[in-house]
Amino acid sequence: MNVEHYDLIVLGSGSAARDGAGRAAREHGARVALIEHWLWGGSCPNVACRPTKAYVVAAELMHDVRHHARERGIDLPEPTVRLAQTRRWKDSIRRDQQSWVQTLKEAGYGVVPGTASFVDAGTVRVGDQQLSGEKILVATGSRTAVPSIPGIEEIEWIDHVSALELDEVPESLLVVGAGPVGLEFAQIFARFGSHVTIVNTGPQIAARADTEAAGELQAALEEEGIEVVLNSSVDSFTHSRDAIAASIGGRTVDVSHVLLASGRLPNVEELEPHRIGLEVGRGGVTVDDRQRTNVDGVWAAGDVAAGPMLTPIAQYQARIAVEDMFGDGSRRADYSALPTAIFTDPELGDVGLTEAEAAQQGHDVGVVKHPLPYVTRAQYMGAKHGLYKIVFDRATRRVLGVHVVSRAASDIVGSITPALKLGLTVDDLASMHHVYPSYSEGLKAAAEKALIPTSEAKS
Repeated sequence: MNVEHYDLIVLGSGSAARDGAGRAAREHGARVALIEHWLWGGSCPNVACRPTKAYVVAAELMHDVRHHARERGIDLPEPTVRLAQTRRWKDSIRRDQQSWVQTLKEAGYGVVPGTASFVDAGTVRVGDQQLSGEKILVATGSRTAVPSIPGIEEIEWIDHVSALELDEVPESLLVVGAGPVGLEFAQIFARFGSHVTIVNTGPQIAARADTEAAGELQAALEEEGIEVVLNSSVDSFTHSRDAIAASIGGRTVDVSHVLLASGRLPNVEELEPHRIGLEVGRGGVTVDDRQRTNVDGVWAAGDVAAGPMLTPIAQYQARIAVEDMFGDGSRRADYSALPTAIFTDPELGDVGLTEAEAAQQGHDVGVVKHPLPYVTRAQYMGAKHGLYKIVFDRATRRVLGVHVVSRAASDIVGSITPALKLGLTVDDLASMHHVYPSYSEGLKAAAEKALIPTSEAKS
């Protein structure tokens, strides 16, 4: 069998894969092959982040027209959504598969369609073809986790991929899981006209977020008519006439659709990792802070690797891996100032430590807050729920975390991240200039509440 040799074999073609391949080729002159078994370009531009945010934008527009157009003197009929047309618009703004293949080939990569599996630590098989590489980057991504619920195999559930292919708005929707995916889709379809219920096993939505911030977002969602059931799980599914009956905490909820959003699983099984002794844990392929696996010559990045499952993190990890492969290996992964956002309306943006995390780490925790409804810009939109919260160390005054529930929260926490990394203090935030009227001014207003009174400062 003829074996084609490369400097780097990349398993996958998503955010981590493409960024890693590009760095290796451009900066180190590596000959690179990309192997993809599903969608060229990966899930983010095809079926995840970008198309989902297209629906977020459509749902927000519909909400604003419904709730604010008339009061502002804009004469419009009651908005309704034609989901099939929304779907066509969503599809029109993403690149087709032929274009992806052409782009990758023009970049000089070996483009190999099919499912890869390890032959040994330096060789993979794709169908009848074998490829060998000096280095291998595993970047095969993740997929929807299907919970073990009695009766789930008897129903036709949807997830973040199939939900975007619906041509009709669900009459009623049960969302299993209250993480970013579940919350975003819950609000999208609620604004499109579905009756939505969210069920979550934990005590708060957005489990990784600051508890107070999560509570503000929950209040905003409930204000729109979304039912949130916490500390509960689906006990079973059964068919009931033309509906799906979900048993939840002793009661039955009849819905037309069920959306699974309770977790992700790394795509590792088809790689046959046992052939090379590749260590895989619950969170994915085990890696160190240089994205090295336990097998020499094999790195992993993106959703398939243990760590945060975020598109910019996938790119970040791939760059660290490539620098370790071809550079001096001095760069290490650091998530101490990692901005995240849930793209609901209002958004929930976080960077740094939550109040609970700061206390657990032994800080003398100080907290200051400012309500979103007090911000002029938010008043234009009639905001009732939201906040700006700063967690800081009382002794050093250093900001430990920033948590925002507001429109544009993603921009606010993303912009403040470098300053947080460089040792920003709450006093710095309080004394900074700000734009008025803007959503960001709420952060300054919160920080001003932490200023030490002059009399105390002199003593």
